[in-house]
Amino acid sequence: MRILVIGGLGCVGTPLVNELRIRGHDVWVADKPHDHDQKYIRCDISKFRQVEKLFEQDFDYVYNLGAEFGRYNGEDFYEILWESNAIGMKNIIRLQEQKKFKLIFTSSSEVYGDYKGKMKESVLMDHPIRQLNDYAISKWVNEQQIMNSADRFGTESVRIRLFNTYGPGEYYSAYRSVICLFVHRALKGLPYTVYLNHHRTSTFITDTVRTMANIIDNFKAGEVYNICGEEYHDIKMLSDMILDEVDIDDSNVKYIKEEDHNTLDKKGDNTKAKRDLGHKATVGLSEGIKRTIEWQKKEYGIK
Repeated sequence: MRILVIGGLGCVGTPLVNELRIRGHDVWVADKPHDHDQKYIRCDISKFRQVEKLFEQDFDYVYNLGAEFGRYNGEDFYEILWESNAIGMKNIIRLQEQKKFKLIFTSSSEVYGDYKGKMKESVLMDHPIRQLNDYAISKWVNEQQIMNSADRFGTESVRIRLFNTYGPGEYYSAYRSVICLFVHRALKGLPYTVYLNHHRTSTFITDTVRTMANIIDNFKAGEVYNICGEEYHDIKMLSDMILDEVDIDDSNVKYIKEEDHNTLDKKGDNTKAKRDLGHKATVGLSEGIKRTIEWQKKEYGIK
């Protein structure tokens, strides 16, 4: 298959490209920076002219991972987030309506917002949900754009909702995932905050990517899947595991009950992904955290 991965230089996109190429697909990459890959096309998806040029050639499948990531990032740089996430998605959909490629869109568990129960894919259609930040809203807007296009123009898409994917390949910044942040700050002896009442269902990067690549083999237009791990945990548990592995105490950790405008509990249901996509959570939290710590030590030259 001829496949395009938009956002293919990111921490999920890079291993996804590698996995698809290992499986024998002809994989092209699009992202914002310059890159040396011979099958790379530089493109800012918020610019329609650039998206038109990107699709001068044909693809069977397109993965859209191109987005501004994270709640704080979305609040601090909201104009960039909306241009990239919402307008960028609309530009891709316009080309999908013309070219008829199959689309896999990477959404987020953030779309479940203030829902309190176990997060099945049908929740958003069955219950009134309030997304709690711009990043979450933009992901749900994109899902609705995809569904509307399918109804009006017959476009074929699959949506996937990632639950706290983490692991090697995620470089530190103040806007990255919670495990990346905790690991980096623990290794550097920097302070960080733990919100005690928050729970997650984290997924190791290799498990996420393998399941994403499997979509090509069982593409069901209109479907939506949760991709999450099996271990439902609180945030303090993550911090404690990291501190134990790094072998330091919690003197630099500040504990607060909960964080405003953030989902308290993300308890994902991955039954559909297991059934249709062969999803398996093969790397548990303990092993995944160890691998993440070792990778960051190597990348940042930390003894």
